[in-house]
Amino acid sequence: MTLRHAVATLGRGPGRSRSLDMAEAEAAMAEVLSGEAAPEALGALLMLLRMKGETADEVAGFTRAMRAALPDLPTPALDWPVYAAGRTRGLPWFLFAARRVAEAGHPVLLHGWTVNPAPLEAGLKAARIPVVTPGGAADALARHRIAFLPLEALSPALLRLLQLREVFGLRSCVNTCLRMLNPGAAPAMVQGVFHPSYRMLQAEAAQRLGQPSLTAIKGGGGEFERTPVKEVELIGLRGGHPWQATAPALLAETRRLADAEPDLAQLAAPDPGPFARAVIEGTAALAFDTLGLGADAAGASPLRMDLAPRPIPDAPLSRRQETAR
Repeated sequence: MTLRHAVATLGRGPGRSRSLDMAEAEAAMAEVLSGEAAPEALGALLMLLRMKGETADEVAGFTRAMRAALPDLPTPALDWPVYAAGRTRGLPWFLFAARRVAEAGHPVLLHGWTVNPAPLEAGLKAARIPVVTPGGAADALARHRIAFLPLEALSPALLRLLQLREVFGLRSCVNTCLRMLNPGAAPAMVQGVFHPSYRMLQAEAAQRLGQPSLTAIKGGGGEFERTPVKEVELIGLRGGHPWQATAPALLAETRRLADAEPDLAQLAAPDPGPFARAVIEGTAALAFDTLGLGADAAGASPLRMDLAPRPIPDAPLSRRQETAR
């Protein structure tokens, strides 16, 4: 299926249009990434999907084509995408949670891009997370067990697709697919979303891609960062099968993750305070659980999570899929 035919399939109108299957979506995205696609067709594809709502097959197919266009990378224990817009979130304490996982001996590969780079850059420096190119990822993971790979270094073509948001004035399924990217093929993935409905969509797409373990949460500003003052609903995969659980609140107070004007100097403070510590420890505990370890693995967190898993049937249909069909 060419990109032209993909647009026609999606846009024929009521009663005639349909969603793409995984193979069709993969072929369409492969043409986009080849550089041969007409920009008008690309815009039509992304906005038709925006109006319809993407399905798990479409997300999985696009992601598979994106992965095929990436350079070879080492395989970490945990994949950690960082693609939130940055306008509605506070300080990136989740980076310290990722560092804690790495210090316990489990290599973590973070990758991403944000329109508000200052907090991310300050957080990476404070958490001592090296920023690498694809060629330097193996050495960084071997020496430090953690690395951050910017999207502009990983794939300029995918960055251009992501930046089309500024042209359309709307996000597209590219945002979802980048969270699914897992460029090092890690067996465990964590993902944050801003809109809760995307948790199930991403879990279903990950299952189609053969992902063994995934935890997706509605996180701070869309990142994988849990609030410690509320219960957190977890959706994902364990052993390749759909899974849900609830993580209890860790602090008995009312507070937002984001401040109006985050103070970047707090990231370098010797003691970030009880709230930030609970964010870090609670987020790390969820990451350890995704890796199949105890919530307070390697002494990483004194806060017991007691996750209470709730298995759910294989291949459930998300609301977005039902609407699309």
